[in-house]
Amino acid sequence: MNMKLTAVSTLALWLGGCALAPGGHIPDDSSGGLFSDDSRSAYEQEFSEAELMKLVDVYQISPMLISEMQTPATKPEFNSALEQARNNYDYTVGRGDILNITVWNHPELTIPAGSMRSAEEAGNWVHSDGTIFYPYIGKVQVAGKRVTEIREDITKRLAKYIESPQVDVTVAAFRSQRVYVTGAVNQPGTVPVTNVPMTLIEAVNAAGGMNEAANWNQVTLTRGNTARSFNLRELYQAGNTDQNILLQPNDVVHVARNDDNKVFVLGEVRKPQSYMMGQSGTTLAEALADAGGMFESTANASGIFVIRQAEADSGKIAQVYQLNAENAIALVMAEQFELQQRDIVYVTAAPVARWNRVISQLLPSITGLYSIGRFSDDISN
Repeated sequence: MNMKLTAVSTLALWLGGCALAPGGHIPDDSSGGLFSDDSRSAYEQEFSEAELMKLVDVYQISPMLISEMQTPATKPEFNSALEQARNNYDYTVGRGDILNITVWNHPELTIPAGSMRSAEEAGNWVHSDGTIFYPYIGKVQVAGKRVTEIREDITKRLAKYIESPQVDVTVAAFRSQRVYVTGAVNQPGTVPVTNVPMTLIEAVNAAGGMNEAANWNQVTLTRGNTARSFNLRELYQAGNTDQNILLQPNDVVHVARNDDNKVFVLGEVRKPQSYMMGQSGTTLAEALADAGGMFESTANASGIFVIRQAEADSGKIAQVYQLNAENAIALVMAEQFELQQRDIVYVTAAPVARWNRVISQLLPSITGLYSIGRFSDDISN
């Protein structure tokens, strides 16, 4: 197990234990913290606070920090690559398709489709060997060809028997190629590939659109051995057409559920629990409001923390952000501070004087995970 990938989750469980009842808080130095004197002594012997502090980045939420963290609004731009792909698109016939072949002024070569027979029933089925049979000229290889190529081939071969034949070829039924749409959509299944180019968003719409459990930010396109993630929130709400792509046969589009798209609000709040993030995101102020606000009698407004799992390759365990909500400006900053998936919001009851004091109370909970992660790495090596 990789300690860096699990530290924040376990930290959430510990904080959750502190938040089961009003008054739960990060213990101060006078209470002895989470350890007895003996265990704390052993902990301090193996890891110094300075060493463990290197595993956590700490920040104070300020207008400058919020300005640095805010992502510039996406401006809708013309996706020239997508448009070029649309213009160059041409359907290729495959096995199982049904072709409708018309030879003008030669009804004996054209099977009519009437009220009793549809164009699909009257057409020429592409067999498993990729061929169709046509009068006079016999087998015609059509799989892997465009309809224009098939028309030219049939016209050339029929010219031996008919003077100046006028041939038209269309696809009566598209059955050979498809894309797969799975996950949190209303009608998961297959969507046929036709002579009309199909983009990612069109495939999702053809599957009934995303349902209420969908995570707009996590749509995965698997093509062969590669996978690419798309953010349909950027496409729907910001018009970012870079998040759209022309699909190919056998592509798999998976819309993830938003089960993991949640934040945890713990500590001195009225309803400590996990909360689903909205499709437009969630701010710190919204998360605190969803949790019913802070307990005025026990919560310390200077100790509102956001604990965020650090990037896997950063060498850190977590990033901790503190908001001092004792003044009105802080409420504006809380509304502007965007939370991320799996963030932990913790409201403490203890007065917060210094960063290192808060982190020193969090680090013992992480120390065990550090040791477990190191022990697991030693075993794997």
